[in-house]
Amino acid sequence: MLADEFTVLVEKESECSMNVSFDFRRYLYDMKLFTTIAMAILVQSQLIFDFNQTTPVNNWTVVDDVVMGGRSYGRFSIDSEGHGVFSGNVSLENNGGFSSLRYRFEKINTYENSKIVIRLKGDGKQYQFRIKNNRNTYYSYTTTIKTSGDWENITIDLKDMYPTFRGQILNMPHFNENSIEELVFLIGNKKNESFELVLDRIDIIHSVTP
Repeated sequence: MLADEFTVLVEKESECSMNVSFDFRRYLYDMKLFTTIAMAILVQSQLIFDFNQTTPVNNWTVVDDVVMGGRSYGRFSIDSEGHGVFSGNVSLENNGGFSSLRYRFEKINTYENSKIVIRLKGDGKQYQFRIKNNRNTYYSYTTTIKTSGDWENITIDLKDMYPTFRGQILNMPHFNENSIEELVFLIGNKKNESFELVLDRIDIIHSVTP
């Protein structure tokens, strides 16, 4: 091999080695940056309720339109598989038209990016999901859930929930509170219908910076 050819070969090998070294350093930098970002954003999850055959359900209460003279009725039970089952019949008689299932609990902290995740199986019907940061306030924060008839995870962004009272949207801001202590599933689609909503578990999740 001539001296000039040997020199060129050495230079090419050196250049290739530098490129590999540079690419590896870039890879390490990118991985370090990714790890830093991932550590700075942690997703925390807190269980609100896990339905099973041994969990007490005495804090779950059915509230129907009978309190206003209506004829709708709902019932709540735990089935053989340990799921919570809210079922019944909605009637428009006597100006009625709704049935609801209410759960009250100790305050749970919420944040700007908090979301509620519900594992459920509906019947293809539409339900309202409501929350309160104070069980004594007259209004609730509300959103609607359209069930598919299959098991599914429903994710609800709390900041998108809007204030309502007796079916009317109030001229107030969307949810921006720092806690919740009540949730409600309600069916009231302005028609006579039977319903069944099966519940597995309810969690609240939020991203926090340590």
